[in-house]
Amino acid sequence: MDKETLYKELLSRLEPMISCETNAVSVMANASALMREVMGERFFWTGFYTVNGDRLELGPFQGTSACYRIKHGRGVCGTAWARNETLVVPDVEEFPGHIACSSLSRSEIVVPMTDATGTVQSVIDVDSRELGAFDDVDARYLNEAAAIIAKVIYRS
Repeated sequence: MDKETLYKELLSRLEPMISCETNAVSVMANASALMREVMGERFFWTGFYTVNGDRLELGPFQGTSACYRIKHGRGVCGTAWARNETLVVPDVEEFPGHIACSSLSRSEIVVPMTDATGTVQSVIDVDSRELGAFDDVDARYLNEAAAIIAKVIYRS
């Protein structure tokens, strides 16, 4: 299946799966599992980092072990948080200050999730083993997924 079809399947399953849950960790755990299930090997690592003070802390994920904490403005995740914008990185080796949690990661997309006030509370982080794996299609659909998840978690 093509990428867009997979994302449409993901979105069609996501909201019904999480809409009645009130525990944020449970929502993120099942959302990351669903993303990995639907997207398969396209997503080498998929998960969440949540804001705690001046750093992001590792949340539920699917994939290999990961960094526990990321400072505000550091790496792809910390930069996406600081800018409150989705970052698509075709080659992580070329991203200034990239934090290599896994040497297998080659490209990455990070999508901030905000509460009702627009404050970033967490980010979705997805890595691929392939260079240039992510594009505007990924950004569009992962932003939609982030909005669905944030609405449930932050009741915004």
